[in-house]
Order: sequence, then C-alpha cells, then structure tokens
Amino acid sequence: MDKVRFGKTNFMVSRVAFGGIPIMRLGMDDAVKVVRDVIGMGVNFLDTAHVYVDSEEKIGKAIKGINRDSLIIASKSGSFDKNGFNADLDQCLKRLGADHVDLYQHHNIASKEIKDKVFGPGGAYEAMESAIKAGKVRFAAFSSHNSEVACQVMKTGHFASVQLPFNFLETSPEKEAIHLAKQLDMGFIAMKPMGGGMFDDAGLAFRYLLQFDNVIPDPGIEKSEEMRQIVGIVEANKALDDADKAKIAKIRAEIGSEWCHRCNYCQPCPQGIDISACLMAKSSCKRFTPDRARSMVGDNIEKARTCLECGECMTRCPYGLKIPELLKKNIAWWDENFKNK
Repeated sequence: MDKVRFGKTNFMVSRVAFGGIPIMRLGMDDAVKVVRDVIGMGVNFLDTAHVYVDSEEKIGKAIKGINRDSLIIASKSGSFDKNGFNADLDQCLKRLGADHVDLYQHHNIASKEIKDKVFGPGGAYEAMESAIKAGKVRFAAFSSHNSEVACQVMKTGHFASVQLPFNFLETSPEKEAIHLAKQLDMGFIAMKPMGGGMFDDAGLAFRYLLQFDNVIPDPGIEKSEEMRQIVGIVEANKALDDADKAKIAKIRAEIGSEWCHRCNYCQPCPQGIDISACLMAKSSCKRFTPDRARSMVGDNIEKARTCLECGECMTRCPYGLKIPELLKKNIAWWDENFKNK
C-alpha cells in the first residue's frame, strides 16, 4: 500500500489506519490474527486507546517479533490530570510490550473545561512533555469530538496530529480543521469513517475521504475481510462520480435530520441526561463489546426515561434535532434489542 507523510512527524503511514476498538470483542488468538493479517496487507498505522479494554494488549501480542520501526503505533489516555496520564501511559507500554509509543493522544479534548484541565497546573500535558523528554512518547497528539474546540487546541502548536470524527455525514472538519492541519503541518486522523456504524457502503465512505490528501481514515476493524475490502478501495483510488454524489445526498436526506453530531451544545440537561450518549446508543452497541456497551449506554438510557420534554435542549441544538422524540426512539430500540440480552 502507498505510504504518505504524516505531517511534522515525518512518519510514512499507510493511506488507511487500523482502528482497535472492535477487536475487544474477539478472543486473543483471533484478535492477534486479524492484526497480523492487516499488517500483512501493508497497513502500518495502528490506533488504539487505554479505554478499549484489552485492545492495547492484543495489539502488543500481535506485533511481537515484527520490526518495530516498520510500524506506527498510536494510543490514547483519557486522563486529564498528570498522575492519571502517567498511569495510563505506563500501562499502555506494558500492554504493548514496548518502551515507547509513536503517537500518544489526549483522548477527547471536547470542551473548554477539559482543555483547561489538560493544560492547567498538574494537568495531563505536563506529563506529556515529561514523557516525550523521557523517550516514552515520540509525538504528542489529541483527539476530539468537537471541531471548534479541536481547532483551538491545534492553534496552541503543541501537537503533531489531531483525530476527529469525519465522514460524509459528519463534515464539520471541512470548515476549518482539515485546512488548519495542513497549515500547521499536522497529521489528521479521521475517526468513524463509516459513521460509527451508521452506514455500510465502504466504497462510498472511503472514496469520499480520499478526496482529502492529508486525511488518514481510521476504521474500526473486527474481521480481516473488512480491511481487505477497504484496502482494495483505497488502492483503486477511484474518485467520487455523479452516482456516488447522488447516493450521499440521498443518505444525508434520509438520516441527516436525525443524526446526533455529538457537539454537546444541547447540554446541560436539567435532568442530568447525557443526551449524545443516548442518541449514539446504536453506534456504541455495534462498536463495543456487550459489557462495555452496557456500561457506556445502559445507565444513560435509564436516566433518559426521566426526560420531562422541557425542550431546553432543542433550543440549543444547532442541527434542529427533536431530541425528546429521538430519546424515546433510542429507549425503545434499547429495550427491544439490547436491554435483556
């Protein structure tokens, strides 16, 4: 597979990365086989995170014996304070069986409050700087689910790459973040290239993202066949045609009006409901293990049952979503498909 320069890191990375969430659902041997199969296809950029249960450990076992210099390993810490970050990083290295990680990301700097914690006294960025000096981390990076906040963080100049949700439904990075990444010579990782499981036309999804030469799609992969299909699409490098554009327009028309962009402008809810977590219930259940999905979604769905339909969230939603209605739909889906299974 062709390799491209990943911003100021000067890493030469495959045109598509491997996302490590779905291998949580696999046993160790099956997960190791999938990772090694993917590497055999020419994919050298592997992305995981501390919170993806045993994903780091499975990737660590899979890469054992492989020339470490041939791979780019990225992981993430969701801790915003110094001590938590250090603990996450040490566990990451232990799980990977490595003395360093190539790209270490602050996980989901999605609000001003989180940004202030990360960069404040005793914050995680202090630990990041120390880790780089110690050789445990080669380059600092971050992920976010909020393009506006991400752009503010990018402009600090502290990071070598950014990771944001980006697909033909979630297009907010096109407004500034992608162009800013080019200006700042930062790598750009597109998480959720398939909409977090919301659509299943891989050709359409990846042809859309391949329009952007500085964007590395990061699909979550559970089966070798999935990556084999994606690699074929990437290597064919076929441009979007009129039929593709018509399909995208149709999909946007069908689900765009009811799709949560996870900007969280609707918060806070007077009842304490985590609205975006509830509206992304289906996606979470598709991507994570049942136990992990229950821990992420179950309590939030139960809280959503207390919705008073006051409408405050709707006045703040920039996408005009009928949130109380969507909460009811997601509660019904959860009860029918997941709650007692």
